[in-house]
Amino acid sequence: RVRAIVLARGSASSHAAILARSYGIPMLTGAGTSVLDIAEGTLLAVDGARGELVVAPTEEVRNDVRGRIARRERDAAAVRTAAIGPATTTDGVEVAVLANVASVVDARAGVAAHADGSGLVRTELLFLGRERAPDRDEQEGVYRAVAEAFGGRRVVLRTLDAGGDKPLPFLTQPHEENPFLGVRGVRLTLRHPDLMLDQLVAMCRVAHDHPISVMLPMVSTVEEVLAARVLLDQACHEAGGRAESLRFGIMVEVPVAALKSASLAPHVDFFSVGTNDLTQYALAAERGNSGVAQLTDGLDPGVLALIAALCTGAGDVPVSVCGELAADPDAVGLLIGLGVRSLSVVAPAVPGVKQRVRAASVSAARGLAERALTCAGAAEVRDLVRSSVPSG
Repeated sequence: RVRAIVLARGSASSHAAILARSYGIPMLTGAGTSVLDIAEGTLLAVDGARGELVVAPTEEVRNDVRGRIARRERDAAAVRTAAIGPATTTDGVEVAVLANVASVVDARAGVAAHADGSGLVRTELLFLGRERAPDRDEQEGVYRAVAEAFGGRRVVLRTLDAGGDKPLPFLTQPHEENPFLGVRGVRLTLRHPDLMLDQLVAMCRVAHDHPISVMLPMVSTVEEVLAARVLLDQACHEAGGRAESLRFGIMVEVPVAALKSASLAPHVDFFSVGTNDLTQYALAAERGNSGVAQLTDGLDPGVLALIAALCTGAGDVPVSVCGELAADPDAVGLLIGLGVRSLSVVAPAVPGVKQRVRAASVSAARGLAERALTCAGAAEVRDLVRSSVPSG
């Protein structure tokens, strides 16, 4: 029933905005406190793609908006039809386009959008708002249902990413002055090894029947990876042995992890860039703060340089991007040029990203990425990308 969302504050990289995009709901953030004074029942015209809000539009504006909606729906239908099958660049390089999901319903939406699998399953939604953690059997049931929905395509299960702005009622955590820089992600689960072990056992059980990857969030050090691997080995033992298809990787959200990827690479099977957090940490701009929302653009050359460093240090270890930047039309070609070979996005974005991949050339994208790294800021990068697209 929700046709659009307008927020007085917030930013486009907040969790609320990500959730809206996953449902295909247009959303404006940081519209200003004046929107709170709009009278109940007032008709609004919202264009999330353009970032436009018209209060009490005239009939002429309404007709224009209706026409734009109809054109976009026709274009989207054509793109969805073309999304069947793999996405290959014009020079023959296949790029996996995956779906970010948080539930079985999301997984089915990803399959309907012709995703090649799931590059991120947000398992924390199974834990939030509960007085007790789900046990191994409950977790296994959910992870298995998600894997079954994808019908043999690989699914990347992220271990519990809580803390920060996602507290757990059943874990008593000391007050933190800055929880975003505190005990969150793998830092939290390593402090509660029984909680992490239960989750890993559930994942390992499913891996005996489906291609499963386990991914750690918020990794900063090699020591964290090694400690998690010990728990994973124990979990595999308790689950009846290590499944041949099981893979182990980490998210790159902390800038230092990107810069020392060569040290991390021997211990993982893949890297996945969480560009939302990587951007906020690199630019020291909290992603939900409307006062600094203009800074949190993942196409900042500094953020791109971190991704470039990651891809270089990773060597033969594959690099994916599962943050919001992967669905940014201006970013797809640049990411391919930097060396990324897998993009995971919300289900509604899958067809459009596949279309962008098929229009890209790896050789041209490399040159464009090299130029982008020398730009002064994100706006200049976007101008560069748009000026490189042939007219017509």
